[in-house]
Amino acid sequence: MAESRQTITAAGRKKYEEELYTREHETREEINKRLQEAREFGDLSENAEYDAAREEQSANESRINVLKQILATAEVADASAINMADLTVAVGTEVELEDASGRRVAFSLVGTTETNSLLNQISNESPAGEALIGHRSGDSISFMLPSGKMASYRIVGIKIVNEGQDADE
Repeated sequence: MAESRQTITAAGRKKYEEELYTREHETREEINKRLQEAREFGDLSENAEYDAAREEQSANESRINVLKQILATAEVADASAINMADLTVAVGTEVELEDASGRRVAFSLVGTTETNSLLNQISNESPAGEALIGHRSGDSISFMLPSGKMASYRIVGIKIVNEGQDADE
């Protein structure tokens, strides 16, 4: 079965690599120490500390496997390959949109595994992300919101997140 390739930003890849390293080295070591200490308490069948450490160990190993899978199948969006003269919305860009009332909103377009609404990072596979990919500053786009309503915006600015270069028109 072919692996599904997901696009992530260079910053996202670095974040996942750092988390993987921490989990494989520091977190594993901490959990192993707690397991050893819990074993010293004696009877493991009624040892809450041991059970809690085993559950944490299982959760940590599961996350390690997820991180390895993401890193093994991810394609890093190459911001340096984006042509500034012909800048279009892509993973690794920040987009500023304006609605009909003049209200503006900005967010970064990232890979699916990197989304974070608190940091205004949306997925390239979300309805908004899919509608924006390939468009230029000045273009109008529409997409369906989860509520079922249509949203319409005009792209007023695009910049490359990693490079910090503006391409506002």
